[in-house]
Amino acid sequence: MLVFWKQRLVLLAVPKTGTTALEGALLPHASAAILDPPGQKHLSAMGYRNRLAKFFEQRGRNPMELVAVMREPVEWLGSWYRYRSRLQIAGKATSTQGVSFDTFVDAWLRADQPDFAQIGSQAKFLTDDRGKVAVDRIYRHDRIADLVAFLEDRLNTPLDVPRANVSPAGETALSTAMRDRLHEEAAAEFTLWNSLSG
Repeated sequence: MLVFWKQRLVLLAVPKTGTTALEGALLPHASAAILDPPGQKHLSAMGYRNRLAKFFEQRGRNPMELVAVMREPVEWLGSWYRYRSRLQIAGKATSTQGVSFDTFVDAWLRADQPDFAQIGSQAKFLTDDRGKVAVDRIYRHDRIADLVAFLEDRLNTPLDVPRANVSPAGETALSTAMRDRLHEEAAAEFTLWNSLSG
């Protein structure tokens, strides 16, 4: 999570949406950065509003604009699935090695998620308890150039954004039945995604 005090801007770090690459380009321009631990780096919109807003916004006198990135839900799940298949965590409970993508998505949809499927939810990250969007701007991951242009304008500086934290290659085709189930049971993810202009 990056805070740009003078520009009244907070960039939330939604996991697996390219924000690690953005951090590298933006850090020199940020007033404050939370990079570790992961639970704080990836603070949700409501986490920010409940825990940090009073501090950064001087109890509402200087409101900040919250900005985030969202990835297409199946693609986001696929990125997590591939990321957790990397050799560095092979044999751990969080590894997806030996697990099909269908099995991974099924596990993510369950109330009792196994460790490898505990990755959170983009919709929950970006909305409040009633499902209302809790950020001011959401940029689509497949239109990341729009966010870069916005940031260049607000920061009044050109940005060079390299690729970073890229998941390894892997098969992420879903069966038709699982894709249909995902759309039904994770409707909030797709509703939010589809609300973003493409």
